[in-house]
Amino acid sequence: MAHILITTDYLVAGDDVDRMFTDRGHTTTHSPAGGTRPDGELASLLAESDAALVAGEKITGEMISGAPRLAIIARSGVGFDSVDVDAVGANGVVVTNTPGANSNAVAEMALMLMLMCARRAGETTAYIAEGDWPRHDTYELRESTLGIVGFGPSARRLAELATALGMSVVVTTTYPDPELDVRYAELDDLLTVSDFVSLHARATKENTGIVGRRELALMKPTASLINTARGSLVDEDALATALRDGTLAGAGLDVFAVEPLPKDSPLRALPNVVMMSHLGGQTVQARAAASRAAAEDILRVLAGEKPVSPVTP
Repeated sequence: MAHILITTDYLVAGDDVDRMFTDRGHTTTHSPAGGTRPDGELASLLAESDAALVAGEKITGEMISGAPRLAIIARSGVGFDSVDVDAVGANGVVVTNTPGANSNAVAEMALMLMLMCARRAGETTAYIAEGDWPRHDTYELRESTLGIVGFGPSARRLAELATALGMSVVVTTTYPDPELDVRYAELDDLLTVSDFVSLHARATKENTGIVGRRELALMKPTASLINTARGSLVDEDALATALRDGTLAGAGLDVFAVEPLPKDSPLRALPNVVMMSHLGGQTVQARAAASRAAAEDILRVLAGEKPVSPVTP
């Protein structure tokens, strides 16, 4: 029987996922990924495991080279940029993720951030907490234009929600779907025409800083940038400057280049930024779906079968 390492912090011994393994005779070690681990701890845990169900911890090829029994690393989420996939795959370890499991949750988070920016909810609640009673103008989403960068499951769900609210949707993607009621455009065109720009692209070397000073300058001064994908997609210094100078109206951010967001980040001091702590996929429903999908792929690989959602060849 196999030994399975579980580092996803919302999974605990004795829960449904744990029983998926133990009912089949496997053993588990729960070591939640919270804070900073002592040097070498994760490598040691992996060295003793046949499979790992992980959150967003960084896993390198060097760690895997010392884990000869390891057959699969299953991400309980969509992004897998925390895993050195090429190096890990070269060691014969399968890497999987759970695409679509949290798509509705992320789409709802993006929609919430859009609404909060449009209605200036963040600054209003802050002023009220200080004893003020602001009465400033806000905007409706109806008849505005949403630009979506990247068109995976969460983006498609957001497009459905936006369309239901009476928004026009413009999308930039390398995989257009002609059956959907959206307009496809190049990124520069999308940035120019959109009242809200929501990022849903994968974090790759090519996409790092895809929204920087030049791109922000293309956006309307009344527009807002929404990011529920990865912090690496945005040049945060350029974004802070645009928000401070008034060349961009607002931003709704659930992800950042460094998490937790440093206390000295200029974004913290801006009233026109709504910030969340990477909670887009952290709903009860999404967690259950993602963790179960990850566990099922582990069981498939341990049984000598192919996983459903591999990200390695």
